[in-house]
Amino acid sequence: MQPFDLRGLQLKNRVVLAPMTRARAGADRIPNDLMAEYYVQRASAGLLISEATVISEQAIGWVDTPGIYTGAMTDGWAAVVDAVHQAGSKIFLQLWHTGRASHSSFHNGQPAVAPSAIRMNTEAVHTPNGKEPPETPRALETVEVRQVVSDYAAAARRALQAGFDGVEIHSANGYLLDTFLQSKTNHRKDEYGGNVANRYRLLDEVVRAVSDVYSAERVAVRLSPNGSFNDMGSTDFREQFSYAAEQLNQYPLAYLHVMDGLAFGFHELGSPMTLDDFRQVFDGPLMGNCGYTRDTADQAIASGSADLISFARPFISNPDLVERFDRNLTLAPDADMKDWYAPEGEKGYTDFPTHSAS
Repeated sequence: MQPFDLRGLQLKNRVVLAPMTRARAGADRIPNDLMAEYYVQRASAGLLISEATVISEQAIGWVDTPGIYTGAMTDGWAAVVDAVHQAGSKIFLQLWHTGRASHSSFHNGQPAVAPSAIRMNTEAVHTPNGKEPPETPRALETVEVRQVVSDYAAAARRALQAGFDGVEIHSANGYLLDTFLQSKTNHRKDEYGGNVANRYRLLDEVVRAVSDVYSAERVAVRLSPNGSFNDMGSTDFREQFSYAAEQLNQYPLAYLHVMDGLAFGFHELGSPMTLDDFRQVFDGPLMGNCGYTRDTADQAIASGSADLISFARPFISNPDLVERFDRNLTLAPDADMKDWYAPEGEKGYTDFPTHSAS
């Protein structure tokens, strides 16, 4: 519950709303009043991180998720940001390219893009037609990779225009940047593949480009070194993620957001990387995520392993999670998964009572 100085950005506590896809933006992908209500309900957190937000049409890979590549989307987000600021919190926008986790039905029959043409070994992906089998993506040409960097920079400019306090670059969970980073999914022969340094190159170029829009102190990166989601996990994960974290020290990032917990799936290719592992190689603020409780979060911060902890599922059904933590109150049960991405609106989204109203 203690405040934290995030490189000059004053946070009222160290509880963070983790980015969670909730799919309430509609087919036009424009943030709306319902989304503003959702974030305001959770504005007791010191920092809110938005749901993953696609940076371009090419980046789309999930139904009804918001974008940040048109004026209308930017204006929609501006209203959300203003509401959060009025409620007394700070908010970062998470920048997203879904990569091979997308589907041709999002792209007029054209395949999704990836570092290499390697199909996900998963049961299904979410598409406009419901769940469908994953497809083999198309490997991006080198010149196209550079266009992706430009798309991230353009999205950051729109985020700045919308008033976001900063941006988080989504390089986790088997989406585009994560697949470039990992040897399992990156078999390229150009300067973006072949070794640890080259696989890191795209993330570095994106961070550099986004830091030309925001100061680096307002740019963050999310990594999932232990994750198996979207068929991820590489045998050299410790070498790759340690290298990435060490290289990111060249930027005074707002924070490094590490999914160190195993609640989202573990690839079991070695002992999991911990926050302490990242402390040894990363010098800036460190945020832990995935499966934390009030007590384990307190322990991580008190021990110095983390500066901040983000919470996802507990924040869905407990919009007043910070108050419940502060007063050691019982948490509401987890929300029903069938309502997480429900198209009907407020059900399972903004209709959870606070402790005082329940």
